[in-house]
Amino acid sequence: MISEKEPVLDLNSGKAANKLYLCKRFDLDESKPLFSFIGRLVYEKGADLFSSILYKSLLKEKINILILGTGDKAVESELKSLRVHFNKSYACTIGYDEKLAHQMYAGSDFLLMPSRIEPCGLNQMYALRYGTIPVVRRVGGLKDTVIDIGDGGFGICHVHASVEDVCDSIDRAVALFENKDQFIKTREKCMLLDHSWDKSAKEYLTLYKSLTP
Repeated sequence: MISEKEPVLDLNSGKAANKLYLCKRFDLDESKPLFSFIGRLVYEKGADLFSSILYKSLLKEKINILILGTGDKAVESELKSLRVHFNKSYACTIGYDEKLAHQMYAGSDFLLMPSRIEPCGLNQMYALRYGTIPVVRRVGGLKDTVIDIGDGGFGICHVHASVEDVCDSIDRAVALFENKDQFIKTREKCMLLDHSWDKSAKEYLTLYKSLTP
């Protein structure tokens, strides 16, 4: 994702290069953990909470947040206005941009998904493949695919779609980022996960064979 030049194959140097690209593009501090949201700015995704979440979290001056999406016009307006207050730690792009979305998956440290409703969810699986740790609400497909680090997993999960729960999860993510050994091991665990149809097909085949008389 970083350029058309030869790819960087090492996880840590590759993530660092992609993050540096994003931070330079949006004038952010690359030494801080970078949180991203990619998707529809609608109630179902918890987007109405973003303004309060961002304001409360960014005031601590420990993180960067990058948002890409489109949806509710009131939410869009609130998110754009926050740039005035946090111009060195926050950026927002309103619209759809497939290339930027994948650059964000590649360069971010964490992906925010505080969804109220999530029947399946693909963004968290894209993020995992890029070594970006998902910060999600325990609901629907997010609950099925993301296991909390406190339970021996690879993500950070919360129960409620509330400002308090999301901000607490962001604080947990910051603590993980500061514990470099655990942070790197968690990234590696994310990238080793297999959510492909090859794996699912084998599991279905095993199930069907077990039902054969």
